[in-house]
Amino acid sequence: MPFCSNLRPFIVIASLFTSTLLPATAQQAAKLPAKQQPNQQLRPEKPPALVDPAGPAVSLQTSEALFDVAVALNACGYDNGLADSDPVRARVRNQVNQAMQQSEAARDARDKLCAFVSQHHLGEASRDLAQYVSLALYLTPPPELALSVDQDDMPPDSTQVLDMLPLLRTFAQATELHLVWVANHNDYEEQIAKLHDPLTQMIVKTNVYLKMPASTYSGTRFIVVLEPMLSPSETNARVYGPDYIVVASPVNGTIHLQEARHTYLHYVIEPLLYSRASAMDRLLPILKTVRDAPLDFQYRSDIVSLVIECLIRAIEARTMDTGIAEYKIPDDVRRNDLERETQKHNASLQSIAAVRQNAVTQSMVTGFVLTQYFYDQLIAFERTPDSLKEAIGPMVYGMDIDQQTHRARDIHFAEEGSSDVIRHATRTPHGLDLAEIKLHQGDVPGAEKLAQQALAEHTPDPGRADYILALTNVMQGHMDEAEKSFGETIRLSNDPRLLAWSHIYLGRIHDIREEREEAVVEYKTALTVRDGQPDTKAAAEKGIKQPFEPPHSARQDQDDNSDDNTSSARPDAQAPATQPHR
Repeated sequence: MPFCSNLRPFIVIASLFTSTLLPATAQQAAKLPAKQQPNQQLRPEKPPALVDPAGPAVSLQTSEALFDVAVALNACGYDNGLADSDPVRARVRNQVNQAMQQSEAARDARDKLCAFVSQHHLGEASRDLAQYVSLALYLTPPPELALSVDQDDMPPDSTQVLDMLPLLRTFAQATELHLVWVANHNDYEEQIAKLHDPLTQMIVKTNVYLKMPASTYSGTRFIVVLEPMLSPSETNARVYGPDYIVVASPVNGTIHLQEARHTYLHYVIEPLLYSRASAMDRLLPILKTVRDAPLDFQYRSDIVSLVIECLIRAIEARTMDTGIAEYKIPDDVRRNDLERETQKHNASLQSIAAVRQNAVTQSMVTGFVLTQYFYDQLIAFERTPDSLKEAIGPMVYGMDIDQQTHRARDIHFAEEGSSDVIRHATRTPHGLDLAEIKLHQGDVPGAEKLAQQALAEHTPDPGRADYILALTNVMQGHMDEAEKSFGETIRLSNDPRLLAWSHIYLGRIHDIREEREEAVVEYKTALTVRDGQPDTKAAAEKGIKQPFEPPHSARQDQDDNSDDNTSSARPDAQAPATQPHR
């Protein structure tokens, strides 16, 4: 999902406005890989800026540089997961919006920064945020926000956004982001305090299963970085040489621990297998069997990467929470009841095994063809006192390659697959999100009812509710009511985009009433608000140059739609979504 929002309704003023079209933004989600691991030889050798070489091997921390980058993206339309985020995210956004309202320099800095962001979207949503996270991890703390390594040592995915740095520094200075960071830092520390014990328990349980101590390797680090300004559904984890870093957005001290554990397993297992990489050539025939599997190129071309991922998926299947409780035979069971109780116990074990086997099968059909082999090996491993470090050699070198190759050739691969473990559940739209969708679908009464209900229930976002209500009035031709609701939006909202477009629509209403002086005032006010988007600027400037004239016929609508230079000033011009940058 692009960071600079392009989700805007097409508005109708009475019969002079064409019908609305609003995407169902609540149902859109970006998917970010749980792990982006390039080949070993391509990894930056120098650690990210937040890594303390003298610090602990495993740590939980925050980063002010990442905070600055995340706030900048939020200011430029990064709204992913906003409704599900921790309250601190909305609070920071409001504080930054207020700073921009009070400073022309801050608005100028934001406009230039957002123009850069809008020009650097990538084709895949999974890579869009990742490039900025990679950059942020290698930045020194504010106010310098400088690269901590030479440009040639930067992660490849960050290099195309390096020119963002001068704009970011200006934006951070103009909005006094350091003060915002200080004002909210206690919330960040509370997130760390709440997550400390669950994360520790996850690591301890993993180490116990693997029968390995916590500090297995000298010089390697596992770091979890918390940043609530990002979407809770997007976990960004990567490997930089010996440094395994997970960037996650906590909500009340909770994150998706499964994705953090997946990266931790890479942290523990990769050194064991990469140290044996030269001796794994005998496994290369396996790669021929996955040429048509829906795998990332890395797994189809690097046998060590494929083996590592298969082993990790097998461990996850063996240790997963199946949601089924093992039935315990009562200690005082009577002899006559023992057989029946034993059947219950065995049935529960079979149900648990079936769920785990299904997870293995899913990995196999998506191309991780050694998952079943390692799953079976782990069953035997669990019965021995050997640690994984001791057992991994026999597991790999004792593999019957012909047998595993034959098994892989018999697999009917799925058409689609993924190399990561993240799963994003679609959030069911409700409240104002649902009102926006109803507006898109043409259900004006339904959208109006939900907006009024939100206001009656004292929604925390009354400006947005009034804006939706104004649009429904516009579409029904109730100009007086629309004018009042746009006015309430201006009074209650701190969001630059809602404010700017409310003024633009008030200007158009005045033009229709032939109140030209009042209309020009509204258009000029929209320009002073500025939301950093070119459509807003174009619509306001068009309104200043000439009075708004609605299309007189469907034919003119068609002609106007072909004119990209004037479409933003038409009555059906793309107005902002009701979930703009807060």
